[in-house]
Amino acid sequence: MTRHLLAIALAALCSVATAQAQSYPTRAITVIIPFAGGSASDVVTRILLDRMSKSMGQPIIVENRPGAGGNTGTQAATKVPPDGYTLVASGLGPLGPNKALTREFNYDPHKDLEPISLLATFPNIIVASKKLPVTTLTEFIAYAKSHPGEINYGSVGVGSSQHLVGEYFQQLTGVKLTHVPYRNIAQYVPDLIAGQVPAGFQWFPNVVAALRADGARALAVPSKTRLAALPDVPTTAEAGLPNFLASGWFALLAPRGTPKEIIAKLNAEVVAAGKEQSVRDRFREQGAEATTGTPEELGKFLLVETDKWIGIIKKAGIEPQ
Repeated sequence: MTRHLLAIALAALCSVATAQAQSYPTRAITVIIPFAGGSASDVVTRILLDRMSKSMGQPIIVENRPGAGGNTGTQAATKVPPDGYTLVASGLGPLGPNKALTREFNYDPHKDLEPISLLATFPNIIVASKKLPVTTLTEFIAYAKSHPGEINYGSVGVGSSQHLVGEYFQQLTGVKLTHVPYRNIAQYVPDLIAGQVPAGFQWFPNVVAALRADGARALAVPSKTRLAALPDVPTTAEAGLPNFLASGWFALLAPRGTPKEIIAKLNAEVVAAGKEQSVRDRFREQGAEATTGTPEELGKFLLVETDKWIGIIKKAGIEPQ
């Protein structure tokens, strides 16, 4: 009898959960972005979320929670109720490699979060201040080799793609650069233009102001094709460094335990938004590509990326902070 009553209770709970998932969403959704407002990840994610909000018929509120290289906001998403009303749009570092860089890494992104979909990929453009006496990638590498450790490069924090791609670049070319992390990428742009932090491996929106102000130049794009936003800038292969391909990315996830029906609905909305031409065009204006897929594909992708970048971190000898 007890088992029978328990089965009835479980069936009732499942029925309620299914009904909630079918009617989802019935109120505003909050999406945590663990980086500052105005950063590339923020700009591009808002484009896609705006399209999803219109389709889903509910507001999607962005909550920027920068700090600890993206760990602070990403961890916050693991502590909220798994009901689909608080999500996180996070990136490379806080979704894996940061655990090799941070002593107090108090969550497991692979166990505490449910993958929904990849959102976008961003080639990490190699940029240099016009204060540096270089105009090409070849000249930049030669100059860096003759000034080991003297050239600073900026990022949005330890473990960010801008940081790790810089480490990868050093390993591939044999140059020695000095990493300068910023809490807010807006603080980096004046330093880039002034030549205090004269290099970067940045997403396009992070440095577009410096490029348009003629305070910095893009030396190369580490992707197989040129960016629509920078049609005159060569790829790294065209610039003489064919093996250097590197892109950051951003993904949407939910707290572990979020109903599968809600995950599936959110995934369908992300994929539909990513296919819309107006969204894709606006992404390309920002130097990004709309890149979506299934939750299962994102889960596998996160594991592969984590292993790859932790290998680069270990080779670089970076100690946890």
